[in-house]
Amino acid sequence: MERLYSPWRSQYIETYDKMEDCFLCAAAKNKDEDEKRLVVYRGENAFIIMNLYPYNAGHLMVAPYQHIGDFIQVEDEVLCEISRLTKLGIKALRKALKPDGFNLGYNLGRVAGAGLESHLHNHIVPRWNGDTNFMPVIGEVKVISQDLKELYYKIKEAIENVE
Repeated sequence: MERLYSPWRSQYIETYDKMEDCFLCAAAKNKDEDEKRLVVYRGENAFIIMNLYPYNAGHLMVAPYQHIGDFIQVEDEVLCEISRLTKLGIKALRKALKPDGFNLGYNLGRVAGAGLESHLHNHIVPRWNGDTNFMPVIGEVKVISQDLKELYYKIKEAIENVE
């Protein structure tokens, strides 16, 4: 079996235990700081936020406003909205970045890869043919070829135009 490693994620994992507050709750509460916190869309029960430590350019997360980590306890109405916003995020990323595919999913629990297990979130990771290379494994570096703020505006505009 071939293994792919992602050492660039350690930057986030090492700071996780030092966080005083849930970054998703902080983003949910501070509507006037959407650009600073990378929130690209707000729904009634959930929102779309860019990942500050992305696997790929345009990596989004969809999270409920409520601080809840147990998938089973999330209200059906909220889960439906998370799915609807995931669909919106995919449409926007297709329009803005034209990826060849996507990885979608939840990491439930630390053992499953959750960096933040107390606040449920669904990942939308755009993928391109050939987007994996030697840099993360050999150089311990993940190359994101676009500026985060530039991507923020591009994705936000795309969301407004596909909604």
